[in-house]
Amino acid sequence: MTAAHALLPSEAPLLELRRLTVRYGAVTALRGVNLSLRQGELVTLLGANGAGKSTTLRAISQLVRASAGSIHWRGTDLAGLQPQATVRLGIGHCPEGRRVLSRQSVASNLELGAWLRRDRAGIAADLERCYELFPRLAERRRQLAGSLSGGEQQMLAIARSLMARPSLLLLDEPSLGLAPKLVAEVMGTLAELHRDGLTMLLVEQNANAALAIADRGLVLEAGAVRLAGTAQELLANAELRASYLGDGEGSGP
Repeated sequence: MTAAHALLPSEAPLLELRRLTVRYGAVTALRGVNLSLRQGELVTLLGANGAGKSTTLRAISQLVRASAGSIHWRGTDLAGLQPQATVRLGIGHCPEGRRVLSRQSVASNLELGAWLRRDRAGIAADLERCYELFPRLAERRRQLAGSLSGGEQQMLAIARSLMARPSLLLLDEPSLGLAPKLVAEVMGTLAELHRDGLTMLLVEQNANAALAIADRGLVLEAGAVRLAGTAQELLANAELRASYLGDGEGSGP
């Protein structure tokens, strides 16, 4: 898993959204969003509930269709593809809410993540890598996933996504509902994967935690990009600090 991703960011976009618009009936969830992601980058999408962050990930995975604009993967338009085809291309998606198979064991959940693969030796190696990343999963590999704590289920959801050996991992609110200690643990693991070269697009409400490990960030508001910049630029932005980082009066989520 590590060797496959040990690459520095390249100049050509791995993923590019061009004026992406998504509508749910009369409701416009995304309004002309532009985003490019280079290989090896970790980019975070920030914003309040309903800003369009999860819709962006779902559109990339073809779980919802673009109403206008386009999504390009390695220069090829993804329009018309089925969601399973995006997995075959190398796009992994760890959705909000964990969605583990509660009546299956930890090991079975992880093996399910590799359902499109046939390289048994590689699958076995990646399984051990997941257990190294998340030692608690190794300890509980025979337990039913439904018996795990919320934090352990989140670790399992991330590990299961990694078992597909993605070139790009989409992560939707991995810290949601976790205690601060577990948030730090999950973010530390994502930082390690980033150092290994895995490309990630991270949706997070915990802006401080996300920007601490990201290269760049975008702030969505009402489906449009309100702010964009390096992690350092966004951390220093007074407007962002007041609205999302807990500084100043009237700070929001």
